[in-house]
Amino acid sequence: MTGAGLLMKKEKTSNVIIDHIREGVMITDHKGIIEYVNPAFQVVTGYTESEAIGKTPNMLQSGIHDERFYTLMWSEVKKRGKWSGEIWNRRKNGDLYAEWLTILAVSGDEGQIEQYIGVFTDISDQKTAEEELKKLAHHDSLTGVANRYAYHNRLASIIETSIRFDQKLAVFFLDLDRFKQVNDTFGHSAGDQLLVELSTRLKRLLGNKDFIARLGGDEFSIALTNIRHAREAFGLAEAIIHSFSVPFQLEGQDIYMSTSIGISFFPEDGLDVDTLINKADKAMYYSKEKSRNRFSVYHEDMDRETKEVLTIEMELRKAIERQELSIHYQPKVDVKRNKAAGAEALLRWNNQHFGEVPPSVFIPIAEETGLIIPIGEWVLHQVCRDLTTLDQYGFADFSIAVNVSAVQFSQDRFVESFRSILFEENMSARRIELELTESTVMPDARMAVQRLTQLKTSGFKLSIDDFGTGYSSFSYLKRFPIDYLKIDRSFIKMMDQYDEDSSIVEAIITMAHRLRLKVVAEGVENKRQLELLKKESCEIVQGYYYSKPVPLSAFIDFLFMEWPDESK
Repeated sequence: MTGAGLLMKKEKTSNVIIDHIREGVMITDHKGIIEYVNPAFQVVTGYTESEAIGKTPNMLQSGIHDERFYTLMWSEVKKRGKWSGEIWNRRKNGDLYAEWLTILAVSGDEGQIEQYIGVFTDISDQKTAEEELKKLAHHDSLTGVANRYAYHNRLASIIETSIRFDQKLAVFFLDLDRFKQVNDTFGHSAGDQLLVELSTRLKRLLGNKDFIARLGGDEFSIALTNIRHAREAFGLAEAIIHSFSVPFQLEGQDIYMSTSIGISFFPEDGLDVDTLINKADKAMYYSKEKSRNRFSVYHEDMDRETKEVLTIEMELRKAIERQELSIHYQPKVDVKRNKAAGAEALLRWNNQHFGEVPPSVFIPIAEETGLIIPIGEWVLHQVCRDLTTLDQYGFADFSIAVNVSAVQFSQDRFVESFRSILFEENMSARRIELELTESTVMPDARMAVQRLTQLKTSGFKLSIDDFGTGYSSFSYLKRFPIDYLKIDRSFIKMMDQYDEDSSIVEAIITMAHRLRLKVVAEGVENKRQLELLKKESCEIVQGYYYSKPVPLSAFIDFLFMEWPDESK
């Protein structure tokens, strides 16, 4: 075979290969006019051979790359004879796609460029996979907001910018209150749904100007950048808390939630990511300990207080074993009969190191740590034993009110455990009144109705405590199988001084009576308050006017006291 024949055979073989390879091939003349495209080019771009030949590669430009990109690319081709890199182009149908492109310059015998050959591979699927991996690496898969890793990196960058331009920065730490209760009641899928809705609300509040991340579980953090005054952070915190006043929809019912927020500031509270997040976290826990559904700003005393809380928690774990807990009783007086009708059991703790620890200090810690479960069971055991003692003194008709926390009430075995304790102590459920606050029963009103019905069927008396301070729905209140409404002491305290508080008390009593409920007024401290309550036909009162909370022995003495005639 002659040299010419070999050359023709080689060219034919090359054409067969080019026509059948998966890579797209485009050949242009030295001016960039397309002379040839292979079948793979046509498949990838959507342009037929006849549509491409005679055109320039500009027909594929996506608009993503600027002029400088193409200038540098062609400069490299002419200088070195080739260029390779990632480039975005546009198909005939308008879709963008990524390709890995190699451009080769073909020179003639005298060194002049005669043709350009472009060979490319469609890497769209690879880019999509890379973007998904990048998203997974930097975004929370459930909510779509940034994850802890991305937030840490972004916050570090924000801090650098804040240092460079002398800007102020606020870091928020958010934690949902009673989120475990939602998971325990509705299941984790419902909890996930709640987190997604929360993320949507937060993104709606923040817009695109600030950065939000889910750090894990029900914990979120926000970076509020370039603020001029702390008031801006306070305003956002209040807006977030207010957004929770709208119930969340779970499984077709309204669920009321709240959040505790902690805030730290750059540069006052720290100059690095970990310090700012840690201090915002401490401030968040401070909010939970105080009352929840609020925000707190970090201050140095919180470090000391955190250590104190941990110490109290450790001591509280040993309190039952050391027999440091006790029950005090505050009498509940039947106004018409002017006679004690029962009492409220109030927990007290006398620690060997701290002495008397206020309930306002140790109860929130017990709830946060779950210690309220065994402590609550101990309280019910002790109340049953004290009722047995009262029976021996002739007070077999007495009932004792026991407070039930939201943590206890949300436990699946709550009703069963209380029934079991009464069985062990041989005590009738009708002798026990369970007091629950509005905030305990309203977050999941449907579950509350079911659980309250179980308790009522078992014989327990039921009371809604601190009424008027929460957000009870009147429609649900009618469905709750309760016996008493207990008016919060904050209204009683000022009712003899302010007509507004007196009107609120009057309205609550009227509403309760229409629902065939008895009313208990707590915090009665003087005769004027008592007279006003009697006038409104309040059945039972409780407060320092009659007695402060006292140990069982002093309570028994109180029961045998000569009572003045209050009708005079």
